Amino acid sequence: MAIHPRVQTLAQAFLRNVDEEAPGLVQGLYLTGSVALGDFRQHASDVDFVVVTSRRATGEDNDALRRAHARTRAELPRPQLNGIHVTWDDLADDPAECGPVSSVLGGRFKLRGGPDVNPVTWHVLAERGVTVRGPLPVELDVWDNPASLRAWSFGNLDEHWRRWRAKAGRLVTPRGLAALGSLAPSWSVLSVSRLHFTLRTGEITSKSGAGTYALHAFPERWQSIVNECLRVRRGSRLPSLYQSALDRRRAALDYIEMVLDDALRPQPA
Repeated sequence: MAIHPRVQTLAQAFLRNVDEEAPGLVQGLYLTGSVALGDFRQHASDVDFVVVTSRRATGEDNDALRRAHARTRAELPRPQLNGIHVTWDDLADDPAECGPVSSVLGGRFKLRGGPDVNPVTWHVLAERGVTVRGPLPVELDVWDNPASLRAWSFGNLDEHWRRWRAKAGRLVTPRGLAALGSLAPSWSVLSVSRLHFTLRTGEITSKSGAGTYALHAFPERWQSIVNECLRVRRGSRLPSLYQSALDRRRAALDYIEMVLDDALRPQPA
């Protein structure tokens, strides 16, 4: 598939920097997330990645990875890299067994963390990963388990997104104030819609694909907030569908609560 020129430039810059810092360490670089799903938006998207190293990174290796990411971020502040560093053996196993790996969030290197160590990342890599360096995904032994994908999606809604909704519901908090903007409502509404889609279909879709799904999956009363979030996602210059940021924030929070209740409701046997 064609890669956005800025994404290609960013990926090549990282490989150049890491090869200078630690020759031979990085054997694979795969793009996942919005790039792999055909929904990269320059104004809103990060570049999600999986780096495969020749060995479990040591202290020296991690120092080299940190320098390579810092150099890349200094050269190209946008878009930002987000992702994880794993081994070939890690990809062949359940991500729950992967253990702590070094990761990058917002272009910044972290020794621990790696929220992208999950069945969604493994599934997207196996099915649609974009190869920048290394064998094609179809040639790899990537663990991919439908039951675990559904279980993780359910847990993410039940734990992360219920907490997110509760915090965003308090206006005078950082998360509540962020919801007055346009990107936070769009990101959150389309994210929970993606998880709902996965629970119902067993597949992964992009944020834009999730919005299209939501327009058909839920009653008509929710179409305004979904269309508004798609408008923001697409970077449209058309005016907002809401008279005020407060109105949009309330509609987004109500929609998220509805999706959570619907997705987490026990399904008939």
